[in-house]
Amino acid sequence: MVSLPTRARSSAALVLAGVLWGTGGLAGSLLGELAGLRPLAVADYRLLVGGAVAIAFLKRGTLPRTPEAARRILAVGGLFALFQASYFAAVALSSVSVATMTTIGAAPVMVTLASVRKPRRWTLVSVAGTVAGLALLQWSPGKAISLSGLGFALLAAAGFATLTLLTAKPVEGLEPLSTTAFGCLTGGVLLIPVASWSGLALPLHADVLAVVCYLGAVPTALAYAAYLRGLAGAHPVLGALSAVLEPLTAAVLSAVLLGERLSGTAWCGAAVLVAALAVGYWRPEPR
Repeated sequence: MVSLPTRARSSAALVLAGVLWGTGGLAGSLLGELAGLRPLAVADYRLLVGGAVAIAFLKRGTLPRTPEAARRILAVGGLFALFQASYFAAVALSSVSVATMTTIGAAPVMVTLASVRKPRRWTLVSVAGTVAGLALLQWSPGKAISLSGLGFALLAAAGFATLTLLTAKPVEGLEPLSTTAFGCLTGGVLLIPVASWSGLALPLHADVLAVVCYLGAVPTALAYAAYLRGLAGAHPVLGALSAVLEPLTAAVLSAVLLGERLSGTAWCGAAVLVAALAVGYWRPEPR
């Protein structure tokens, strides 16, 4: 049984991760515009720089030294690469709204089915509310929906769900920060052959370098380290639910900073998401 202080710290870490991820979309879009990079190249720089930043904060002697730790790093890196590549393929084949709604909405459903034999009533309410809230928040009438786009979005959801379930089980001698560091670098290296098709040349301008450093440091290195830290004391279902803070934060920031107008439907979706997440934190599945 997880103690109340541990659960509170884990919940705070998961909330922090979700909110920081929400800033990544704006930073990634800005990087793409400033540097002329395609989305997959932006994702690759995000992983590579994020891994390098996390490594800079590691203590000495934190290299994976056991076969189990090495296997975990390879698995995490592969899942990072799978998630990023599948998500951006879904965006290209459908739309950002459809890809985001499907990926982040399906992930908690997958985690619940895989990790909970008999979900509690409040867990079902929270997961159902999350799916409904995302549908309202990302609702875009007239957007084309392709079966291939949905398929890649579901593959991205499966990658994120597997990452959540895998990293919820700790490996001796492997801390969240080291998992983030070496996992991101491994994923970034695996993505290089695919991302290089669209071009990886990065203009060495001050504004471009500032954005790529922010993208790697904050919504990647810090966010994933916080997420993995939170999973140490929280049920994986709660971790997957916390990911809904990413599109919620991105929508609010777009409205506040960029002047984008959210429809009444989108604001209703945001309210439903907040309520669903609140239920998840109020009545979480026991770890």
